[in-house]
Amino acid sequence: MRTKEQSLQREIEGIKRKLLALGEMRPGSLSMQTRKWGGQYWQLSYTHRGKGHTQYIAPKSRKAVERQIANYHKFRELTQKWIDAEIELCKLKLEEEAGE
Repeated sequence: MRTKEQSLQREIEGIKRKLLALGEMRPGSLSMQTRKWGGQYWQLSYTHRGKGHTQYIAPKSRKAVERQIANYHKFRELTQKWIDAEIELCKLKLEEEAGE
């Protein structure tokens, strides 16, 4: 295996380890909403399987939900890096096979 392929394999394995360590995650955004008659509350908005959802979030749960959303963003970033690395690895292997 060539050096570039080995480097890509190591990168992919590192990404997999990071994915396993993420913990709880959920998509969406958290925002403070204000009622017409007064008072505020936290609302989580997200789309899942093509359907929009909103959920009331208790003030004591806000930090946990923020961590879950951050983990989801990391998940999306890592999976994109994994796909990029896999595409590059597949290209190298095809080039290698064509050269044989």
